[in-house]
Amino acid sequence: MSDEQESLTEDNLDAHLMLRIRGGDSQAMEELIRRHQNSVYATVASMLRHGGDVEDIAQQVFIRIWKGAATYEPSSKFTTWMYTIVRNLVFNELRRQKRKPVLSADAIEEEHGQILSIDTAPSPDSSLEHKELTQAVEDAIASLPEQASLAIQLRRYENLSYEEISQVLGISVSATKSLLFRARNTLKEQLSGFLGQ
Repeated sequence: MSDEQESLTEDNLDAHLMLRIRGGDSQAMEELIRRHQNSVYATVASMLRHGGDVEDIAQQVFIRIWKGAATYEPSSKFTTWMYTIVRNLVFNELRRQKRKPVLSADAIEEEHGQILSIDTAPSPDSSLEHKELTQAVEDAIASLPEQASLAIQLRRYENLSYEEISQVLGISVSATKSLLFRARNTLKEQLSGFLGQ
């Protein structure tokens, strides 16, 4: 990282990189990917929960950033713009998946000649309980409507402000707060068995 980059704040560094990308600087794009690939991948993975699709969508996010660099306005926060791209791609993929027939494990084995196995190795009780709780939380978040699920992901895992989430979702701040409030209540109800309520 250059001395100039070290003196920039996180937001300013993203804007600086985007201006360089607008000029065709592939090294700036590589730096931007390094900075954001984990959070993009995690957000997409938590929304889609399908291995191959997750990588494809995460890659498409950065392709859209590269291609859309000319439309990026440095006056707006880069991560808000980036998560708007994530939102659009994920929602499109979720709608596509709803139209796609779901295959059972038996059908996949028959079609591809692969045997799908389940790991039955025993694990300690506490580890198992933690895994079950983690899975239950992920399932509960994934079962929320698309906007609510993304809002929870952005707030919980990416620490975006209400204002930033409202910009990503294209709704008002008050609507964002209301959406998150309802989503949290739904999650509490769905997870009451694990939370002992």
